[in-house]
Amino acid sequence: MSSTLAGAPKAPKGYRSFQQFTPDQMKLFKESFGDVGQDSYLARLAGGDQDLFNEIEDPALKQFSGIQGQIASRFSGMGLGARKSSGFQNSINQASMDFAGQLQSQRQNLQQQAIKDLMGLRGQLLGQQPYGLVQKEQKPNSSGWGSLIGAGVGGLGGFFAGGPAGAMGGAQLGYGIGSNF
Repeated sequence: MSSTLAGAPKAPKGYRSFQQFTPDQMKLFKESFGDVGQDSYLARLAGGDQDLFNEIEDPALKQFSGIQGQIASRFSGMGLGARKSSGFQNSINQASMDFAGQLQSQRQNLQQQAIKDLMGLRGQLLGQQPYGLVQKEQKPNSSGWGSLIGAGVGGLGGFFAGGPAGAMGGAQLGYGIGSNF
């Protein structure tokens, strides 16, 4: 059975397909594929998209520049050579290493969570069943002659094979077979 988002899937012979979702639910269902697609925000995060991480990290980088300025101001107040001292260099280096470590840790956490979220959403989406199948109603035998003839032939054969009890079983079997004609 093949299916498309454009319409109901093709039903196998003897069945018909029907839409189980309301039009609003169907619209949301179709739109959800974009939320988990290759170019979605979550997919980009999960894939480690450098441009996206740059966008996310830009405010933190600006904040870190402010921290560097505060460290420089603190050492500037100590005299002319303080900003060339090893203490200043050590403070800047330590702040940079701390910042880089925190940034890397947050990247990994964001990426891992995005992978989990993406997999969960995709699983939920693929588990939805917007369409159902029901068996088509069988058309009743229009004339009924097939059932009667089948019952008669089955009853006669059953009678000769097993007496009255055989006739009853043969008639039932013949009726069932004959009703299909």
